[in-house]
Amino acid sequence: MATPVQRPALIVADRWRDYRLMDCGSGLKQERWGPYTLVRPDPQVLWPRHEVGRVVPDAPVPPAGAPASPGVLGTTRATLWEDWDGFYHRSDQGGGRWEFRRELPEHWEISYEALKLTFKIRPTSFKHTGLFPEQAVNWDWFSRKIRAAGAPDRPVSVLNLFGYTGAATCAAAAAGAEVCHVDAAEGMVRWCRENAALSGLAAAPIRYIADDCLKFVRRERKRGRRYDAIIMDPPTYGRGSSGEMWRLEDSLWELLEECRALLSDRPLFFLINAYTARLSPTVVANLLAELLAGRGGTITAGEVGLPVEHDGKVLPCGIYGRWESLAQS
Repeated sequence: MATPVQRPALIVADRWRDYRLMDCGSGLKQERWGPYTLVRPDPQVLWPRHEVGRVVPDAPVPPAGAPASPGVLGTTRATLWEDWDGFYHRSDQGGGRWEFRRELPEHWEISYEALKLTFKIRPTSFKHTGLFPEQAVNWDWFSRKIRAAGAPDRPVSVLNLFGYTGAATCAAAAAGAEVCHVDAAEGMVRWCRENAALSGLAAAPIRYIADDCLKFVRRERKRGRRYDAIIMDPPTYGRGSSGEMWRLEDSLWELLEECRALLSDRPLFFLINAYTARLSPTVVANLLAELLAGRGGTITAGEVGLPVEHDGKVLPCGIYGRWESLAQS
């Protein structure tokens, strides 16, 4: 019998206080990261940007029937979009650059109070900040599962592949799990250590591994290691720590099969996140159904998004697929 699949349209990360998606339109999004406002491009934002009116107190009121002119009371001004600290300009040749209106610190911190986590934020040369805030809705979900399933004499063991700067690693550790964090980039693994320390998890049972994920998983299998839960965010393309090439369509199923062999006798969950157009929620659900056939449980797949403060829209930010054991739900 096939594993049941639930397909909610969208799950939304709406518990943030230090982060706000203020507005988005015309290929851009304006976000508040703690004390600073950044504008970044986003290919999902295909709808137009709407301006926000502002009253200019010292300007004369135009005569009845006369058209408003710049600076006149009632003129439509993009005030919401004028108040930014950093603006990432994408280049036609690829990449881009940041423009800053004032000097910003090299990095700063924001907190996710719902789970008592703190993260380092730094605008990088490739537009990112070191955090994907939409993933908070997944942190909430698996934190509940880890806390419910953990026992003092046997904490839940979690493997986080393509772990980036370790937000999911910190969330799992804060919930009481033993976590193995793997990313091919040493700089991302160091960033994860910093986030763990900022979140009061410097002494938590976290293994920090800078390695090619597929090679590492193969070695873990030979060592006989087992994990109760696996989290992964596979990229479309990538390079391992020794220059190994990763291509999603060539390597994903092989990686999933290797990961299946690492699951404990009573696995808790398997979470796949993706930001590539090459995977849809249905594809991820099908992968999980094939991978974990016969294990029971249930699969949920859909989009993950962020609420837009200005007009109530939701910005879709990626997709996810979750398999979870019903016995430990």
